[in-house]
Amino acid sequence: MKQSPLLVLFVTIFIDLLGFGLIIPILPIYANELGASGMVIGLVAASFSFMQFLVAPFWGNLSDRKGRKPILLISIFITGLGYVIFAHAASLFLLFAARIIAGIGSANISTAQAYISDITPPDKRAKAFGIIGAAFGLGFIFGPPLGGFLKSNFGIEYVGYVAAALSAINLLMAYFLLSESLEEPKSAKGPLFENPLSDFRYGLKKPVVNELLIINFIFITAFSLMTVSVTLLWEEHYGLNEEQVGYTFAFLGVITAIVQGGLVGWASKTFGDRTLLVAGYVLMFFGLTSLPFVPVQYFIPLELLAIVLIALANGALTPTITSLLSKNSSEKEQGRILGLGQSVGSLGRVVGPFLGGWLYGLHYQYPYIGSGFLMILCLLLAVWLVRGRLSPG
Repeated sequence: MKQSPLLVLFVTIFIDLLGFGLIIPILPIYANELGASGMVIGLVAASFSFMQFLVAPFWGNLSDRKGRKPILLISIFITGLGYVIFAHAASLFLLFAARIIAGIGSANISTAQAYISDITPPDKRAKAFGIIGAAFGLGFIFGPPLGGFLKSNFGIEYVGYVAAALSAINLLMAYFLLSESLEEPKSAKGPLFENPLSDFRYGLKKPVVNELLIINFIFITAFSLMTVSVTLLWEEHYGLNEEQVGYTFAFLGVITAIVQGGLVGWASKTFGDRTLLVAGYVLMFFGLTSLPFVPVQYFIPLELLAIVLIALANGALTPTITSLLSKNSSEKEQGRILGLGQSVGSLGRVVGPFLGGWLYGLHYQYPYIGSGFLMILCLLLAVWLVRGRLSPG
């Protein structure tokens, strides 16, 4: 396995996610300042994931034909453009435009994953995907505190400028340091930009891949039920201020980065992807469902323990599902299948926040109870899959 390309890819994805993390904590507040209702705030947040859902297969298909590096360069540039627009988003229209454009550019994760598949043997892909996943965790550790600091001290425009500057650095690094991973373009067939539903039909016709896509969609939807409401939960029912909420998210990011960066490779080699798939859903069930039931006086350590369980599960499941999708796809369709996996995840991040917000409005515990039911469904599907469909390993 080539270490140098993975290191460059790790740094570029980290910078990309750092820019994304800058926006996340201040986006709902800024949209509210522009006069957005709760539903509109949800639409602004969902627009980013919705564009990832639409565009990820396109980037994957195009990278199969034209190479990984040029697609990464183009998509990074588009992401930076979205951040520049965000810096000048003095209206809801421009805010929507900024998030839509950034979502189109940031749909390039499937291309990065395909790059990893090109340079990594199948038995080491879970570890490699885990290393890249650690970049996600680190981006969410440093991004949100920096974004809050910039907005509080310099204004919203500097959040956009700093994120755009990070994209520019990212672009330069990828251009000068990242080599092309495809020796020759794939002889892929079909249109580049397909109807997302038709692309789903393609994936759902493939044995094992279809079950993995369905499980991943349910998992991401359940996880998103929590992410949209947990800030309100901690503020309204546990008395945390915004700074404390940010530190709590940073704690989640630290544990996730440790798991994906160091433990997943060892666990995959020791126990196998099948065991990690099942164990991850068990841990996620207990982590998510316990969040609203911890007594206020025991937020530390019990709520943090629940966060540790969530981070362990997320750190195991994300690279494991990606690895299984890669192993069950042919070499000529790595970009397409991994792009479809990203689209399924993006669709879950569109559905989950709306469902979570609705449930939270009914009762603050309902999103976590709902997540628990979905985790049970994932667990049952995973057990059925590993017993009869997945090969050992």
